[in-house]
Amino acid sequence: MVVLNRIYTRTGDDGTTALGNETRRKKYDLRIAAYGTIDEANAAIGLARLHTTRDALLDAMLARVQNDLFDLGADLSSPDKAKGPGGERLSIVDAQVARLESEIDALNKDLSPLRSFVLPGGNPAAAYLHLARTICRRAERMIVELADKPGEIVSPALIRYTNRLSDFLFVASRYANDKGVRDVLWVPGANR
Repeated sequence: MVVLNRIYTRTGDDGTTALGNETRRKKYDLRIAAYGTIDEANAAIGLARLHTTRDALLDAMLARVQNDLFDLGADLSSPDKAKGPGGERLSIVDAQVARLESEIDALNKDLSPLRSFVLPGGNPAAAYLHLARTICRRAERMIVELADKPGEIVSPALIRYTNRLSDFLFVASRYANDKGVRDVLWVPGANR
């Protein structure tokens, strides 16, 4: 369990922040930027959830994802597999990826096939889920770049989860749009 007695510590006033192993990195470090972007995606999902409370299935899925994203942030903040304050290291595992895949399938089975690309919009939940999807894709690009850097450790399950999450958010946005009925479709060249 995490206990936060003080919110400000002043330790970041020098432009650095601590990883899970207590080493310090610049706040613009790619690892810090990656888990900060995951936090941004989580906030966008929180906004979407303001509009999904009437759909218990979707809202529960999004709640699980929000919790997973804290696990993912903990995984990224402990690159050397250091244990967290509770003695156990949190990391993304393949079971979380498999759950996302099954939830994508569950939501997608009721959707009509796409005949065009979908523009972000429709209703507020769908629009926020599209926003979360694009933030997630940015985080994924950062995470893959981080994994390619010599000396940096990023688990393959974490990369798979992030990739699958953007797929989930796309399908969830369509599901939130009255199962695709309110999707806003791209019309190529419509405004020429």
